[in-house]
Amino acid sequence: MYEQIAGNINKTRFLIAVFIVIIGILGYAFGEMTGYGYAGLVFAILIAILMSIGSYYYSDSIVLAISHARPVTKEENPYLWNTVEGLSIAAGIPMPKVYIIEDSAPNAFATGRNPEHSAIAVTTGLLSKLNRLELEGVIAHEMSHIKNYDILISTIAVVMVGVVALLSDWMLRSFWWRGAFGGGFGGGGRRRRNGDGPVDGGIGLILLVLGLILAIVGPLIAQLLRLAISRKREFLADANGALLTRYPEGLASALEKISADTEPLEVANKATAHLYIVNPLKDRRSYMDVLFSTHPPVEERIRALRAM
Repeated sequence: MYEQIAGNINKTRFLIAVFIVIIGILGYAFGEMTGYGYAGLVFAILIAILMSIGSYYYSDSIVLAISHARPVTKEENPYLWNTVEGLSIAAGIPMPKVYIIEDSAPNAFATGRNPEHSAIAVTTGLLSKLNRLELEGVIAHEMSHIKNYDILISTIAVVMVGVVALLSDWMLRSFWWRGAFGGGFGGGGRRRRNGDGPVDGGIGLILLVLGLILAIVGPLIAQLLRLAISRKREFLADANGALLTRYPEGLASALEKISADTEPLEVANKATAHLYIVNPLKDRRSYMDVLFSTHPPVEERIRALRAM
């Protein structure tokens, strides 16, 4: 379990580092081609952050409303309430608010920007189709998302995608407007004071060319990195959830039941599907589908849990 946790944390850090390198190269190239220096990079980051603030602070209430989730009290469902309460104590975080979705398809999700402002929602199908150990595994998985600040990490990834998209769009427009392909890199780039070459000489030219390539393919790479981070956080939540319950088989068995269930989750859509413990939309099988998925294949998750 500890090896799984450490491995997935390190992979997340690596993916974020790759993100930062891409943004740095794009920012450098943007400054060189437009003559604005790093002002464009800073401006793009600010715009992306502002675009994400509303989502960060209000996404939980929006998602709960879209999913038709209603709050549940201890008196109404002591079984669910006590499970969430016990695992929040084990995780060392405040107890999240508890919600129920009236849907016969088994599934669950967690939302909230931090442990103090969080919620866990489960479907009635999950409560009726899983046994106690399986339910504990699912709740522990969702509790781990909250404890690991996965909503915050997801928001950071979205900000980075926004920065890459903005810089890429501005760079390509700059090439078009300035006739860059016919007259050098934009004609307005910064030059050496004592020479004719671009700043930093050959290295600068290489970075400019790399920046142009990234401007074209950058948004796609950024989306793939965001999705890869999301998949690693699912593996991490699985491992952390198993650590909370000390029983990986409970979550593994729950994942088998949820993925094998054929009933559609009526309240799910493309905007909320990534939140659920198992993707409630079409089951993905091909390599390209997996590559563009927010969830790793259930078979891989089960295999990792049973190897602990």
